[in-house]
Parts: sequence; structure tokens; C-alpha cells
Amino acid sequence: MAAPAVEGAAVTALRSVLLRVRHAAERAGTRPERVRTVAVSKTKPDSLIRQVYDAGHRCFGENYVQEIVQKAPQSNKAKTLLGGVPNLALFEGVDNEKIANHLDRAVSNLGRNPLKVFVQVNTSGEASKSGIDPSGCIQLAEYVKLRCQNLDFSGLMTIGMPDYTSTPENFRTLSNCRVEVCKALG
Repeated sequence: MAAPAVEGAAVTALRSVLLRVRHAAERAGTRPERVRTVAVSKTKPDSLIRQVYDAGHRCFGENYVQEIVQKAPQSNKAKTLLGGVPNLALFEGVDNEKIANHLDRAVSNLGRNPLKVFVQVNTSGEASKSGIDPSGCIQLAEYVKLRCQNLDFSGLMTIGMPDYTSTPENFRTLSNCRVEVCKALG
């Protein structure tokens, strides 16, 4: 009987996070609906994810191909990922040309519609975080947009530092990268 209490706590936590995101967006002068909150589902049981999904959340992040394939029957390996999750809407982790090329080929070989991708920028400079250095984001965004016909460059993303006092700087850096990418790509 402990599982339902945990699942209830997850939905309560989600609502709390969404409220904090809304307030932060309003303080920053951004429309709250422009902010996407990604629920990290890695290592979480299907039943917990289902509760959050049933509560209305639709954007989940998963690190492990084997887990996303199992959890979403409706890159470690692009072909495995795209073959196992044919309705994958967005890939948020392109941080080099090699990953872009693998995804581009896999989408082409499967004959599916172009896959939306975000370029991941390491705005914190942490070695433990993936992402291209901010100085390289324009070049990588151009590469994806111009050289990967089966990918739809859709934006930038980052993972801020857990220390909330430094997080605003991480997102300011990402915002600056966005401005520069928009200028470069028109």
C-alpha cells in the first residue's frame, strides 16, 4: 500500500514544481506557457510515470534507450531509439555533429517525418554535464539546420546547476546563445 502514497507524492511534487516555474517565469517577464518543464523519468517505475501522465503532464526526459523503449510502447543508439519509439516527438540532446549524423541517418532509414531536435548547450561549464560549449552552439545549430535534412532544428536546451543561486546565470547564457543563433540562422 506504500506505492499509491509515493505516486500521490509525485503528482503533488509536480504541481509544486509547475507553480514555482510559473512564478519564476512571471518574475522574469516571460509568459509561463513558453517554459517547458521536463519530468525526468529515468529509473522511475512505469506506474509512477503513469500517475504523472494521468495528472496531465506530457513532457518526459529519459536517459536510457532501453528504458524509454520499454516505457513508451505507443542516444545510446539512434536506430534502436527511433525504431523502438516511432512516435518520438523531440530529441533534446544533440551536442555534437556525430550525434546529429546518427540521428539524421536513422530517421532517413526509417522513412519517418523529420525529428525535432534541440542542441544541448553546457552553460554551466561542468565537466559532468553534456552539451556543447556556448561558443560552439551557433556552428552546431547551423550544421543541424543545413546539413541534416531529416532533422528539424527546433531550439536550444541546457541543464542548469543544482545550486539555484547560479541557475539564473546558466539560463541567461542560454538566452544569449539563442539570440546569437537566431541572428546567424535568420
